Amino acid sequence: MIYLDHSATTPVEASVIDAMLPFFSKNFGNPSSVHQFGQTAVMATDNAREQAANFFGAQPEEIIFTSGATEANNLAIIGVIKALQKKGINNPHIITSRVEHPSVLEHCKMLETEAKGPSITYLKVNKNGIIDTEEFKKSIRDNTVLVSIMSANSEVGSIQPIREIGKIIKKINERKEKDWKNANLKTRGQRPQPIYFHTDATQIINFAHVFNVDWNYIDLLSFSGHKIYGPKGVGALYARTGVPISPAQIGGGQEQGRRSGTLNTTGIVGLGAAINLLKEKEIEKNNKHISKLRNMLVSGIKTNISSAILNTDIDNSIPSIANFSFPGFDGETIMIALDLEGIAVSTGSACGAGKLKASHVLLSMGIDKEMSQRSIRFSLGKNNTEDEIKKVLEVLKLKVCKV
Repeated sequence: MIYLDHSATTPVEASVIDAMLPFFSKNFGNPSSVHQFGQTAVMATDNAREQAANFFGAQPEEIIFTSGATEANNLAIIGVIKALQKKGINNPHIITSRVEHPSVLEHCKMLETEAKGPSITYLKVNKNGIIDTEEFKKSIRDNTVLVSIMSANSEVGSIQPIREIGKIIKKINERKEKDWKNANLKTRGQRPQPIYFHTDATQIINFAHVFNVDWNYIDLLSFSGHKIYGPKGVGALYARTGVPISPAQIGGGQEQGRRSGTLNTTGIVGLGAAINLLKEKEIEKNNKHISKLRNMLVSGIKTNISSAILNTDIDNSIPSIANFSFPGFDGETIMIALDLEGIAVSTGSACGAGKLKASHVLLSMGIDKEMSQRSIRFSLGKNNTEDEIKKVLEVLKLKVCKV
């Protein structure tokens, strides 16, 4: 089998499995318990919290463990909005983009339907899937309280100008604060509400040499274990100290009351072990290897299948993704044909209720519905080889897209 679907999930690293194994059996305690079994578990989760915090340049108490990036995205958006509404802000405004993950987009759409819910601006993207920072500036209102823009797109790999967005928000917040402080004490009113910046970093942290939250001016950040060679069912939300978050679920008050529920100790240990493997030299080595394989794949497809259209901006994307449309060939048919040859890829489309649905990302990039439904996402990982890429090219040319 040749696995080229790493943006969907990655295999768990052997050392990560080794770190997790004792917490399935010997160290099975509940980290909320005060006895020795519980204390062994809580020390392990605290260690993982520190490992995650160190990677992002954060404080351990700013890491909230979740079931994955979807829950983290939900908690960031609804948590901030509900907390601000409790403070009396009844007309909040959110800015996001049209190419976000459904866990962001669908949540924003749901909030829009609520009485006194927030208004939402969905930013357009260019043909490469990137937002225009000037349009972003223009979209900011006096009542804007939250910006949620993903760091890298899971379908085409495009990297958003996260640091530039963060700097814009920081300058606006500083100006509002300065104007308030300089205003007449009797008339200046309440302290201005800052804009909080959230990013879904799920797809980028495998490849980012530096993803420091201070350097990028980030207030909230979501990520998931199973995209970084860790386990499924665990992720985290970084929330900067001072950012108000109302819990999306309540119960025993775990995670400082921000996310109740017995901690997934085994998964959290695995998450910490996986993120601890993301050292600068290792990332550089993997990026070089994966980039070489992707370039080989892209060049081979362009040479062998002249009609193929590359939807990924190679110069501004994570090194693992190459999204192609194949005119004359249905994406789902290609995916199944490759699967029968032992090659795992994914389509740029989602199949729901028996009806093929065009990718919202590709449509937002200006790619028409027909070409969107003819797309395939190849996403490579650190364990792929040149021989595997040669095999994929051979199968595509001779058995799938016969030209």
